[in-house]
Amino acid sequence: MSQHTPGERLLRAIYLSIGLIFTAVAFVGIFLPVLPTVPFLILAAAFFARSSERLEDWLLTHPSFGPMLRDWRERGAIPRRGKVMALCGSALGLALFILLRHPAAWQTAAVAALMVTGVGYVFSRPTA
Repeated sequence: MSQHTPGERLLRAIYLSIGLIFTAVAFVGIFLPVLPTVPFLILAAAFFARSSERLEDWLLTHPSFGPMLRDWRERGAIPRRGKVMALCGSALGLALFILLRHPAAWQTAAVAALMVTGVGYVFSRPTA
């Protein structure tokens, strides 16, 4: 018999569901270059930590993704390749936004500021 209350079981099920969704999105990102993989796996691992020790362990020991996830957890570190991919993906995203949407100058500035903030954060982290 479980020692968790019904509310705790429900919350664990919600966390598990969110973790599975983030894992699925991350795996789609493997095939779509503009969709980052590791940030979604970091989120998935965080939700699995609250819902499924087995799935959390699976992510942390995965041969391809485990080292990056452990580096993030231990030092907040991002691999150099991940930093370059973040920069290139943001630049591509901004270029596509401008070319396909023809936004007003203020919209371009707002999107660019958001992307620069994100890339700035990525580059402020230690390199794994």
